[in-house]
Order: sequence, then structure tokens, then C-alpha cells
Amino acid sequence: MRYVESRKNLLGSVGGIVGLGLTFTGVAGAYWPVVVAGLYGAGALIAPPERPAPPDFPDLSAQLDELRADFEKLRAYLADVELPPAASGRLTELAELLMALLDPGWVSEVLAQDPEGIHMLSRLVRQDVPEAVDTFVRTRWWNRLAPGQEPPERHLDRQLGLLQDEASRLATALRETEARRQETHTRYLEDRSK
Repeated sequence: MRYVESRKNLLGSVGGIVGLGLTFTGVAGAYWPVVVAGLYGAGALIAPPERPAPPDFPDLSAQLDELRADFEKLRAYLADVELPPAASGRLTELAELLMALLDPGWVSEVLAQDPEGIHMLSRLVRQDVPEAVDTFVRTRWWNRLAPGQEPPERHLDRQLGLLQDEASRLATALRETEARRQETHTRYLEDRSK
């Protein structure tokens, strides 16, 4: 069935119909089967190849839905981890910023148009934050066996600070995108009123 609808068959069929037309006008004569088959074959040979359909990837808003579910898993994991008060406060601030970026509404609509932003947010939720916390938990255990080294709390605090800066840059970029959109609309309305 796929070949019946293919470009090769359709163009070959057009060639075969031309061959039948030549037969009925008397041009093909006794060799009409060879003419019809030859024109069909020529049409099938010169037809452009079939293009495969592009892959159907999920749209960015579907990726955001998956990311929200992963963020809930991350929040459940973080609730079970015991952290020092300073790191716990910074982690709470980071989680609130991530939650604000993932909340359904106009922010996620703007984010859904920014593949780089979704990638950055996905990396924060799925890799960077869990790895920072898990590394702290494992390093803290080893630090008890070999005291005198730099405390893992310091590294965790720096890591969370860097991750919070990254999330803040994303939020700032989204806000600037909306500000540009508003300015563009204002200019459009001003130009329209002239």
C-alpha cells in the first residue's frame, strides 16, 4: 500500500497513461505494451525519492510537565536529607525560585518558547541540585573518618550559591524577554496611531 501512494508509482502511472494515449492515437502501433511499460518505468525512475517523515518529538510544554514531576521527586528527596542550617536556607531559596519558574502560568508559557532555558532548568532539577546534595551527604560521612580537611558544608554552600545564581539569571532573562515584548507592543501601538 505504501508503494501505491509513493511518488515513483504516481509518476510512473502518469507515464503509463501517456503511453496509453499514444497507443490510442496510433503512434505506439504494435509495440504499445513496450511503450506503456517503458514510460511507466521511466516515470518511476525519474521520480524524486521519498522523504522520511521528521521525528515527532514532544513539544516543550510537555517537557515542562515532565520536569514538574521530576521537581516534585527532588523536593521529596530533599525533605529526607539533613542539611546544616545555612545550606538548608539557601536550598529553600533555590527550591522556591525553581518552583516559581516551573509554576503553570505566564512564566512557563515564556519558558516553553526557550529551549535553552528548559535545558538549563532541567539540568538544575535533574542533575546539579541532587548531585550537590548527594555529594555533600557522602563527603560528610567520609569527613568523619578523616577530620581536618575543608568542611563539606562550605562546598555545598558555594555550590548552592552558584546554582541559585544560574536560576536567577534564567529568571532575569525571562523577565527581559517579557519587557522587550511589552516595548515592542507599545511601539506597534504608537506606530499604528500615527
